[in-house]
Amino acid sequence: MVLAIPNPAPLKKDTLRIIPLGGIGEIGRNMTVFEFDGKILIVDCGVLFPEETQPGVDVILPDFGYLRDRMRGVVGMVLTHGHEDHIGGVPYLLQLRQDVPILGSALTLAFVEAKLKEHRVTANSRVVSEGQIVKIGDFELEFVAVNHSIPDALAVVIRTSAGSVLHTGDFKMDQIPLDGRLTDLRHFARIGEQGLDLFLCDSTNADVPGFTPLEKEIGPVLENVMSQARRRVIVASFSSHVHRVQQVIDAAVANNRKVALVGRSMVRNMQIAQTMGYLTVPAGVLIDSKHANDIPENELVYMSTGSQGEPMAALARMANQDHDIQVGEGDTVILASSLIPGNENSVYRVIDALTRLGANVVHKGNAKVHVSGHAAAGELLYCYNILKPKNVMPVHGEFRHLIANGKLAEQTGIPAERVLITENGWVVDLHAGRAQVAGAVECGMLFVDGKTVGKITEDDLQDRRVLAAEGFISIFCVVDAATGALRVGPEIRARAYAEDDHVFADIKPAITQAIAEAAREGVRDAYALQQVIRRTIGTWVNRAHRRRPMIIPVVIVE
Repeated sequence: MVLAIPNPAPLKKDTLRIIPLGGIGEIGRNMTVFEFDGKILIVDCGVLFPEETQPGVDVILPDFGYLRDRMRGVVGMVLTHGHEDHIGGVPYLLQLRQDVPILGSALTLAFVEAKLKEHRVTANSRVVSEGQIVKIGDFELEFVAVNHSIPDALAVVIRTSAGSVLHTGDFKMDQIPLDGRLTDLRHFARIGEQGLDLFLCDSTNADVPGFTPLEKEIGPVLENVMSQARRRVIVASFSSHVHRVQQVIDAAVANNRKVALVGRSMVRNMQIAQTMGYLTVPAGVLIDSKHANDIPENELVYMSTGSQGEPMAALARMANQDHDIQVGEGDTVILASSLIPGNENSVYRVIDALTRLGANVVHKGNAKVHVSGHAAAGELLYCYNILKPKNVMPVHGEFRHLIANGKLAEQTGIPAERVLITENGWVVDLHAGRAQVAGAVECGMLFVDGKTVGKITEDDLQDRRVLAAEGFISIFCVVDAATGALRVGPEIRARAYAEDDHVFADIKPAITQAIAEAAREGVRDAYALQQVIRRTIGTWVNRAHRRRPMIIPVVIVE
């Protein structure tokens, strides 16, 4: 945390407590806790994908620490939509308690249930839809249709005797949406007329002037790019971006091409979307990727995962020539997504590798093949003017986005002291129409590494970074317990270290001398001798080679 904030006082009567456990100051792992009269409602539970400085990490979860001893008080979890940064953490949270009621739209719950099935968890789910009002515990929930880059997204109004809160989830105000489902501004207006105490608003594009471009403008661009492609077309997007996949299928049909889905999550999600009627596919257009080689190359489109440069996703493996699909001269690759902050280097490496292989790479930087799913500044101003909230708490965005969103709120007349720029773990209490920061709870990052959840620490990641950047040196010695004299060693080995092992001949006499000096002082403890060796070789390596490798001394005293 930037500021030192004390622990919050016990929750007072007729006060609604709001605690973001993720999604503040970052794009991902969105999760907000609402606590009232001993009962807890959770909105969203997503994941954040790791950066290069977090080697070996699969995904990053919100910090469940605050909830571990409070799970019996959780009356439900609302999922605003089916993107990974809002639902990806659900299987991990349900390991704390499997019967938590999950509320969401039909498509959102279908995506979640498929994910839970892989984790062998049975969902206690309840489908809700726009306009519906649900009572759960002491919370009254009202759902509002919002437009996003996935069908069936919902905002939620949360009402208690302490006041009312509107959480938008992710949204924008596309006026000609592909599925005809508009953000319901009339519903927003009714909420505003009834009086809104706190507005939790998507901030992702708050620093982008004007309005987010229309999704429908992407289709003709995709169709044109495909018409000019000489060989295969490979389109990479998020595996849950149903609208974009629909546009790719439509463009493929217009160019007499077949479509093969690539990537387990892409296949799973699009099968669900097609079965539920959210994805329209003409007969004979979709083919199994196993049979793609039977189709002429100029009649084929691959719809793939990996638009963010994820190392294990299909597109990155193609770029590394570690995939059944071998990209080559004349192929066209389309990255139909925005860059999530932190992924830039990974994505540009993939683009460069694909270009080196001879592909024509089309992305948002050189063609209009993607538009954002988030409201820009002009759209947010409309919302503030319609809702007229008493208090505002920007969510979902890095700090520059949160601050930009807060300034928009102030421009519409909301007092600066009523605009709360928070951090993960900060506690906001809503009472008598006033929202204030009441303290903070411990809130870090929960790393998933294979089957390990929460056991990897920042110190572990620092060790991995050192190994990657500086290498590894091990020193083995056997010391006589009676005399302290060296019986074996020092034997030195190095890995991922630029110098050959023979360079350590210069330091071995110094290690031997340091051990002898420690022995004369009566040192026989193996740990103390390891520290002597570590200091000796560490100083030498730093001075002679300007490196700081990981040093692991092993000393046996016998």
